[in-house]
Amino acid sequence: MLGRPLACNRHWRGAATLLALTALIGCEQKNAYVAPPPPKVTVAQPVTRKVTLYLQATGNAAAVNTGNLVARVSGFVEKIDYQDGDLVKKGKVLFTIEPESYKLKLDQSKAVEESARATLTKSLADFERQKSLVQTSAVSKSAYDAALATRDNAQGTLTQDEINTKLAAINYGYTSVVAPYDGIVTARQVSVGDYVGGASTPSVLASIVQLDPIYVNFTIDEQDVLRLRAEIRKRGMTPADLKKVPVQIGLQIEQGYPHQGHLDYASPTVDASTGTLAARAILKNAQRVLLPGMFVRVRVPTGDLDNALLVPETALGTDQGGRYLLVVGNDNVVEQRSVTVGPSDGALRVIEKGLKPDDRVIVAGLLHAVPGQKVEPHTATSPAPH
Repeated sequence: MLGRPLACNRHWRGAATLLALTALIGCEQKNAYVAPPPPKVTVAQPVTRKVTLYLQATGNAAAVNTGNLVARVSGFVEKIDYQDGDLVKKGKVLFTIEPESYKLKLDQSKAVEESARATLTKSLADFERQKSLVQTSAVSKSAYDAALATRDNAQGTLTQDEINTKLAAINYGYTSVVAPYDGIVTARQVSVGDYVGGASTPSVLASIVQLDPIYVNFTIDEQDVLRLRAEIRKRGMTPADLKKVPVQIGLQIEQGYPHQGHLDYASPTVDASTGTLAARAILKNAQRVLLPGMFVRVRVPTGDLDNALLVPETALGTDQGGRYLLVVGNDNVVEQRSVTVGPSDGALRVIEKGLKPDDRVIVAGLLHAVPGQKVEPHTATSPAPH
């Protein structure tokens, strides 16, 4: 009787131990480490297309013509025929300087000229008469010589009087100060009634600035000069052809390059102190969007790249070795690929070396991609808008 309970106890303790071991094994299985899945990334193949290469620079606008309107005769300002800041046409009268006295001087010179012409006419007649008489010995040789001298003096006097009339006409013309070209006239520096044109210093009445067309001055560094000259030789262009090269201009606040012009001048020498070459473009500016002195962005097309490979600018990374891309191989392992970059094309960047057309470039999820480790790639429809 006493043995049975003891056996039961041993049996119960064995069962409890077995259950405990089973539970422990179950707990160990639930806490086992499970590796996380590979991170998801977005990949895309490079865009392949023709790309125009550009030379880019920063320049500043400059007036084609700008000058001071100066009084070229002395007198009192009688009239001012414009409003400060007016856009005027070439030949527009802007200032009138006491014209009456100069008109009288012109009339006086004309009268003296007419008198001299009449004197010359009489002298010519007398000379011809003496010439015919001396041939028949009707008059002395001295009378002929006197008639000849009178004729020559009358001719000289008329020539001088004709010059005086022209000078008087020029001075009379200077009493009207006109616009030498289309442009904006600045604020006047004199008032009606002021005496101008003194002998000591010229009297500046105002200034005029031509805004259409307008220049854009910029410089090209020596590397670009060499590249541009190589392209010119390749195309067989002449110096005259350079003025046909288009130049695109954009203001600092504008998107893109909406203003179109062409190359107007390039310096024949490189500045040794800066290693740059000075160049100039000219473009229409009918709406006067560009003003002299403004800083602008300049872009000059220099050639084309056929079948260029482009990737999003955001896909590029930089380290001590230079620029690189993260590329996913056939085994979905990430590779850090060193590349040589070319010019930008909108949101894309040309890759000159280090990339193949069928490479899968990581364009999103870059922070989760580690070189040498696997990823779960998902293909994008396009790496970036064109």
